[in-house]
Amino acid sequence: MPWFVKIESGIVDRSIFDRYVPAHKDYVHQLIERGHHAKSGYWAEKGGGMLLFQAESLEVARALVEADPLVKNNCVTYELHEWTIVIE
Repeated sequence: MPWFVKIESGIVDRSIFDRYVPAHKDYVHQLIERGHHAKSGYWAEKGGGMLLFQAESLEVARALVEADPLVKNNCVTYELHEWTIVIE
């Protein structure tokens, strides 16, 4: 399965963002359970973060990202990219 990267930037106050973090974490755990090998984290030096995951296609990857509680609740803007691994 191809790898995809969602690079996100927060667009709401921290207090609003933090309300949806537990749901986001639960969602990432669901992706892992469904075989998407998801990894999620944030940038140490600035706001924003990244979700790395596998999906069958770009269309499926878009649907998965749109279902993320941080996206559904308009807490972040994001870019979605297919990541081609050259060296493992």
